[in-house]
Amino acid sequence: MNIREDLVLYLRARVPMIVLVTIEEKRAIEILEDVRKMRSATFESDLVTWDLAEGLRSQAGRQVPTAATPDVALDKIAELARSAPNRADLYVLKDFHEFWEKSPAVKRKLRSLAHQLVSTRSSVIITTHTPEIPMELSNDVVVFDLPLPDVETLTEDLESLIKETGIKNALTIHGQARLAQAALGLTATQARRAFSKAIVRDKVLDEQDIIAVIEEKKAVIRASQALEFYSADQTPDDVGGLEILKEWLTIRERAFSQDAADFGLPAPKGMALIGIPGTGKSLTAKMISGLWRLPLLRLDVGALFGSLVGESEERLRRALKITETVAPCVLWIDEIEKSLANGGMDGGTSQRVFGAILTWMQEKTKPVFVVATANDVTALPPEMLRRGRFDEVFFLDLPTESERREILSVHLRKRRREPNRFDLFQLARLSEGYVGAEIEQAITDAMYRAFAEGPRDITTEDIASAIRRLVPLSKSQREGIENLRSWLRDGRAQSASFAEASQAVQEQVRLELA
Repeated sequence: MNIREDLVLYLRARVPMIVLVTIEEKRAIEILEDVRKMRSATFESDLVTWDLAEGLRSQAGRQVPTAATPDVALDKIAELARSAPNRADLYVLKDFHEFWEKSPAVKRKLRSLAHQLVSTRSSVIITTHTPEIPMELSNDVVVFDLPLPDVETLTEDLESLIKETGIKNALTIHGQARLAQAALGLTATQARRAFSKAIVRDKVLDEQDIIAVIEEKKAVIRASQALEFYSADQTPDDVGGLEILKEWLTIRERAFSQDAADFGLPAPKGMALIGIPGTGKSLTAKMISGLWRLPLLRLDVGALFGSLVGESEERLRRALKITETVAPCVLWIDEIEKSLANGGMDGGTSQRVFGAILTWMQEKTKPVFVVATANDVTALPPEMLRRGRFDEVFFLDLPTESERREILSVHLRKRRREPNRFDLFQLARLSEGYVGAEIEQAITDAMYRAFAEGPRDITTEDIASAIRRLVPLSKSQREGIENLRSWLRDGRAQSASFAEASQAVQEQVRLELA
């Protein structure tokens, strides 16, 4: 059932008052006008809007009373509904949350109006950006969250814009669908702005505009404060080691396809990645996006928290709404333990945000694959990482010698150096106890030194010297690594590198005292 049909169903059920949660006021009015037309075949109807600047206005041009203030507007709506109980009018109140928060009289009149409208065919629609409503009204209203535009809506808007501008269109029908898909997660206004910007750039609509719209979307999503959009450009070849994890992902590469759904497979829920910083958790999230060819959204839990009451929950709600619109996608929740970082000293905000994340993960119906990373599992409650919430919990240990050789090769190739020119066996032995990020840093440091001394090309000895200068985290976080390894030994996590826990324990890098 689409948005319009949902609203018609509420109205047919004689729901007297609907709170329509959206920042897209113009689109909301357009949808409500469509809803009114759907009902006009049966009942005489009109769409009447009210705002503080213009008062009451009829979309049909009907004569309506003057109402300069919210309380007068409610009185006039009550009179209009009472005088014509068989009309199916829609009365749209814009920004009305500003008034019910400040005026007990407005709240009281809203309740009285809701009770009166039950015996008529008319309804009041309140457009607002927040789902928070006064407790006094909760029994009399239905809160309806207007979803962001889907691919079909965006495609229609794009086709309309092409006709309006008469621009040269070099895109096929499939290309236009990809362009609309690229705009998922934007409001209708933001999408139209992105399309228009792409069109005026070179006066033609082509494949390059898909990239331009994605870049525009990155900027818009970043402005949401808690979400960041990443391009899917990492592959398994960019990640050294972690063979069991890669195999797990490869098996599920087509899990979000229609063929998988037809086969009866449920969409994968997600995975948790635990391990000390630098072991490749973030890189794995990016690699999943590239392997499965899905958009990657990063949720920064720390950025959710705001100083105002309800601000954190609103940021989370907005971020999850964008995520579900972009689906199928990968949602990377980075350092999820940060959601409990305040230790209960924030009036319960962190607990509410954390609980909301868990509830959403449990109840989500959209194909969103969650990748949650954690450096400190002791900060998380046991229910967070239980099986069922995630398909698998992977432990990323210190890389073994063979994995370190792979990591060295990956980062040398990334910097346009042939790995076979270096003694990888020597460097892998020398970097025992180092994580992938530290090995990468050693190569970077070696390149800086070689550049400063010549420039000349780097050698095995340059990298070896850089490794010796670094103090690995495994020395300073020995106790933390041992705690994480206990998860593996107890069967609470799967090794990302070995199929059997016993083999993983046997191959573990020995820890030295700091």
